[in-house]
Amino acid sequence: MARNAKGLAGEVRRLKEETDTVILAHNYQVPEVQDVADYVGDSLGLARQASRTPHKTILFCGVHFMAETAAIISPQKRVLIPDPEAGCSLSDSITVGELRDWKARHPGAVSVGYVNTTAAIKAELDYCCTSSNAVAVVNAIPKSREVLFLPDMFLGAYVAKATGRKNMRIWAGECHVHAGIRPEDVSRRLESMRNAEFLVHPECSCTTPILHDVAAGGYGDIRASVLSTEGMMRRAAESDSDSFVVATETGMLYRLAKQNPGKRFVAASDAAECRYMKMITLEKVRDSLARSRHEVRVPPRTAERARLAIQRMLEIG
Repeated sequence: MARNAKGLAGEVRRLKEETDTVILAHNYQVPEVQDVADYVGDSLGLARQASRTPHKTILFCGVHFMAETAAIISPQKRVLIPDPEAGCSLSDSITVGELRDWKARHPGAVSVGYVNTTAAIKAELDYCCTSSNAVAVVNAIPKSREVLFLPDMFLGAYVAKATGRKNMRIWAGECHVHAGIRPEDVSRRLESMRNAEFLVHPECSCTTPILHDVAAGGYGDIRASVLSTEGMMRRAAESDSDSFVVATETGMLYRLAKQNPGKRFVAASDAAECRYMKMITLEKVRDSLARSRHEVRVPPRTAERARLAIQRMLEIG
């Protein structure tokens, strides 16, 4: 870490103690932000930490919908985000009006929304889910009930395949980062790393063509797993492989390498970088703490309605 970054990190650590603040950071954050965080994890893990923390302030290093989720489940806390413009292309792929219209055309259906959605969308849902528990959430719904799954079509296709559900309708949304990881990117990397294990996030556009191979225990003759980011962490620690091709946002590689010294992690695509996640910098973290900048507030009525869907997600685990 450069001298200036070390100085900023020291300021951040001092300020979070002085202000009784916990710093939560997503796995896709830049390394220097991950290093000052009290907890680094996926959306489900971060939501759980937000609901449990005794600190009076939560500084959320991630994109805006994540900070909204923290504000919804911890209404007694103050939630800050270092940059309020850190959005999400997947979250933007469905509007409240579109969801209400979809639900009206399918009365009686159960709506399941990925956590990558705005608070206003969550307020319209029956269940919220993350990539790590989407299969469990859908399996908790009676088989006789039609399911509307939104907004990610690749995660939806994976869940439909994993659950064997025939009555799922899937919204045609996508994450611009994961959708950009193509099967040819994966093939090229795996051809250059013959002994590597393949870890792939279910949001990836490359997921659908390889589901059958992965379900059978491999991708050709290569060990492969479809996993959430926390699932990737567990698999990397447990596996006897010493090299991995990782199909998700490139920020994930830092934590994987840090917690698994001696193992090699290579991105399936070097272009898989979320510009929104990278808007959060150490300097912005420092400024948010020092000036109590960018508090995230959710209207009480919206928060009340969204809280039920989020609590169901947390209870299912």
